[in-house]
Amino acid sequence: MQSGQSATQAGTGALTRQAMAFVLAGGRGSRLEELTDRRAKPAVYFGGKSRIIDFALSNAVNSGIRRIGVATQYKAHSLIRHLQRGWNFFRAERNEMLDILPASQRVDERQWYLGTADAVTQNIDIIEGYGVNYIVILAGDHIYKMDYSVMLAQHVETGADVTVGCVEVPRMEATGFGVMHVDESSRIIDFFEKPADPPAMPGNPEVALASMGIYVFETNFLIDLLHKDAADPESDHDFGKNLIPQIVKHGKAVAHKFSDSCVMTGSEPKPYWRDVGTVDAFWQANIDLTQFVPELDIYSQDWPIWTYSEVTPPAKFIHDEEDRRGSAVSSMVSGGCIISGANVAESLLFTGVHCRSYSELDKVVALPHCVINRKARLRNVVLDRGVVIPEGLVVGEDPEEDARHFRVSKGGVTLITQKMIDALNS
Repeated sequence: MQSGQSATQAGTGALTRQAMAFVLAGGRGSRLEELTDRRAKPAVYFGGKSRIIDFALSNAVNSGIRRIGVATQYKAHSLIRHLQRGWNFFRAERNEMLDILPASQRVDERQWYLGTADAVTQNIDIIEGYGVNYIVILAGDHIYKMDYSVMLAQHVETGADVTVGCVEVPRMEATGFGVMHVDESSRIIDFFEKPADPPAMPGNPEVALASMGIYVFETNFLIDLLHKDAADPESDHDFGKNLIPQIVKHGKAVAHKFSDSCVMTGSEPKPYWRDVGTVDAFWQANIDLTQFVPELDIYSQDWPIWTYSEVTPPAKFIHDEEDRRGSAVSSMVSGGCIISGANVAESLLFTGVHCRSYSELDKVVALPHCVINRKARLRNVVLDRGVVIPEGLVVGEDPEEDARHFRVSKGGVTLITQKMIDALNS
């Protein structure tokens, strides 16, 4: 199930029972443009039926961590509703819990969450109530499968003050990340934020270690560190900008390679981690799932991606005429979809999408309850939830015309919202 280090390390189950996961899920994700106008980035739909946050939460549960806090802030209603509906199976009598922690001015009546570290600081009293020895800080907006117990075991074995989850990326692609400079023992000796010339891994000059926004701390150490940071008026109160560089300089920070704990089922060619923070990246990661052998296996029941599952009828395909045949090839079609005399290719349709006769979809990501009316042709498109495409609309064949009405990304993907559609006739 795992690449690299096996799951035979002694005591990993005991360690996860002594740990909590604190998920940072308050960010907007402005590079997703209109997809985050009404929802936070962690609440954005992904993969046909999930939300982005489901991956971090599923990793925690599958790793054996059953005490979780989720800090929310920006336009959190849909995220909170999703957590209430899909993540309500925790049982307090078994010492399990999932607490939703909205920014509620707990420390100062004038102050919302100021940064990633401040989001934890404002909930220290709640964290102390968990009575845990370790805290795993998680970003709630990435797509990956990871066994956190392996990282937790490394943290304890090395005696680190902080263990930083790192993904291995081609060196010159790491310029947009926080990059770790490590020695032969994986100790972090320097930290660079978006460096022009990223430092390479020891023994591998073409690869750099980029931060995943995953950190493991001993609880009391972190609380002391947060109190000191909160008292510093010059701090941005951010893990990546302030706390991690401080530990690198004055303490012991150790890097954990994602390849050591990435959960793989055997069909994936390499460890999979994606920041779907742009329209292009979001579209590509969803379309990638339609491939014959996708880079991310979401079908394995050994490491399920838990989510809120709506009650829907099966997908339906109707009409079988020469030019009016309901069909989908190399596509993922969710429950409640009706493909009525439409041709769907290399597309991902979320719950309840209806495609009318003679419409054509090629490399389309359609979020829930969209309607594509007759004779519409869509190519390289993302449809926001509930968009109704007018009869005969053509998108994806004339970029200049598309850009007059819709959002066209640098990579040539067109994002369409209902507000944009309504403006066509105004």
